[in-house]
Parts: sequence; C-alpha cells; structure tokens
Amino acid sequence: MPQPAIFSTHTIRSVTFRNRLWVTPMCQYSVERMDGVPTDWHLVHLGSFASGGAGLIMTEATGVSAVGRISAEDTGIYNDEQRDAWRRIVDFIHSQGAAAGLQLGHAGRKASVYRRWSPVQGTRPIDEHGWQTVAPSAIAYDGYDLPLELTRDEIAGVVADFASAAGRAIEAGFDLVEVHAAHGYLLHQFLSPLSNLRTDEYGGSLENRARLLLEIVRAVRETVGETVPVFVRFSASDYIEDGWDQEQTATAARWAKEAGADLFDISTGGLVAAEQIPFGPGFQVPFADFVKRESSVEVNAVGMITDAAQAEQIVSSGQADAVMMGREMLRDPHFPLRAAHELGVEIDYWPSQYLRAKWRP
Repeated sequence: MPQPAIFSTHTIRSVTFRNRLWVTPMCQYSVERMDGVPTDWHLVHLGSFASGGAGLIMTEATGVSAVGRISAEDTGIYNDEQRDAWRRIVDFIHSQGAAAGLQLGHAGRKASVYRRWSPVQGTRPIDEHGWQTVAPSAIAYDGYDLPLELTRDEIAGVVADFASAAGRAIEAGFDLVEVHAAHGYLLHQFLSPLSNLRTDEYGGSLENRARLLLEIVRAVRETVGETVPVFVRFSASDYIEDGWDQEQTATAARWAKEAGADLFDISTGGLVAAEQIPFGPGFQVPFADFVKRESSVEVNAVGMITDAAQAEQIVSSGQADAVMMGREMLRDPHFPLRAAHELGVEIDYWPSQYLRAKWRP
C-alpha cells in the first residue's frame, strides 16, 4: 500500500515535520499565578500530544504583552521567566520527536475576560486582575467593555511586542511561530471593516487594514531569521455581510507570503457575536482550499476533523498541506498513533512504553 499522505513528512525552511497531523492552538486558561508563566498542566497537556505522535504541537494563543492576553489565566511570552518556563516544555516535545510552535497572540478588544468555565462571563473588571483593552477603533465586542483606540505610536509598540515575543520563542527552543490574525482578536480586528473604522493609514482600504499584519510579519521574519518557519492564522470569514471574507483573506495571504510568511492556518469566525457559523464535519476545509488555490500558498485545514480517513482525504486531495486537530486530540491525545494502527502504517516513533498497543489488536 502507498504511504498515506497524512503520514508523509513535510519540510518548511529548516523544519521537517514527521507527519501532517498537527495539534491546533487551544487555550487552557490554566496559568496559576496570573503571571503568564506556563505550568505543569501545560507540560502534560502539550507533552501528551508529542508522545501521541503528532507532527507539530502548537501552543495556545500566547500573549505578546500583558494586555494582549485573552484572560489573566493565559500564557505569555513577554518576559524571561515565561521564556524559561516554556523551554522545559519544548525540550520534552522535542524528546518525543515532534516539532513545537508558539502562537503569538494579542486579544485586543476581546482581552481581559474571565476564563471560559468561569460562572461569570464577559470583560473582567480592572480590580479583579483585569485591564483596559485596546482596539483599532473604539468599538466594543458585544457585552464587553469599550476598548481604547490605539494611537500610531501604540501600534508601533504592538509590532515591537510581536517581534520581541518571537525572539523569546526562538530562545525557548520553539521551531516556529504563528502570528494570530483570527478569531476576532486584535489583528483580525484591524483586518475586518466591521471593527476597523480608522481613517488613517491603518484603516479604510484592504491594503491599509492589512498594514499592521504585514508590518508584524516582516518584523517577526527579521527577528527569527531565514531558517525559522512563520505561520499566520486567518479567520477566512466573518459570516456577516460586508465583513472579512475569503477573497480578502486570499489577497492578504499573498501579501503576507511576500512579507515572509510560509504557511496559512485557515479558520473562520470570532469577530462578532451575531455570526451564524454552519458547523459540520470539515466545515472550514473549503476556505483553506480556496486560499491555497487563489494565492498559491501552503495552508492547513482545521475544524471538526475527527478521523483518519477524513484527514487523509483532505491532504491527499490537495485541499490542504496538513490538518490541525483540536477536539479529537483532546479526546485522544494519541490520535496519530491510533490512526497509524488503524491504517496499517509503519511509523518509527511509537514510544517504547506504548509498543504493546502497536503489536496487538
């Protein structure tokens, strides 16, 4: 039998991924001291995917600054203590043969919130470990506090924060970084005409709305050098009329590739509470396929990809170069090992401790 596409290697710049089954960024809201420092939870959570055979493990959205975190319980990469705590996690991921990526995030107007399972929802008051949020324009996300509009000098500071965070990520040993421009967070807020009403060079035309993203990609590329892959995550649709859409995503992806990005992680939604997302198996794959075809770029697909046959069809058909999986990986952190067993694929990265599962039905 030919080797399934999902178990073929893939190389981007200096990094070779052992397969195309990757772990998507998933927020854990589990920082204990509200200081952005990852904990034993993050070590075990991310490490289990590495021992489970994934090709790439991405961190949760990790704040490039304290105000860029989604919640006070989110991880950060804006100081050396955080960098050093990430290093031991990366070392374990590498010890299992997987690649490690860090998602660089800034939540913008969707920051300073209670963690997902808190009985209280919405924006966290400043006196409860919260902070003043910022955005391209002073427009609140539904039910959240009003953000402050970023000045030009503050925008320059955001670019510097992304670059500095990327540098710390590489110092911690990460193989790649991803610029988070999706799910209604700050860079998506700049991209979408629904949340960006600026009248300066960062608002109005698509070129202007994409300016901050491209400045960040260039700054990150300059910081990490030419050997490190740089990914960008997009939401390819706001699911709202006159919002951000797949055509604009494809154009921005071409520009970002020229600026130094290598692969585009295609998701959807997150900008407005009124969105109507048509959830279903592989519902975001057509968006990834569109961006790949229209922009001649590498992409991965994400969103309700739950079994080996489905993942194989997506990659082997050329709709995406890899798949990122979330909920299925949470249900079974060893999904890649199980998929190899089910498909009869011989791989050489079964942990010795788990060989009984390889040799027996």
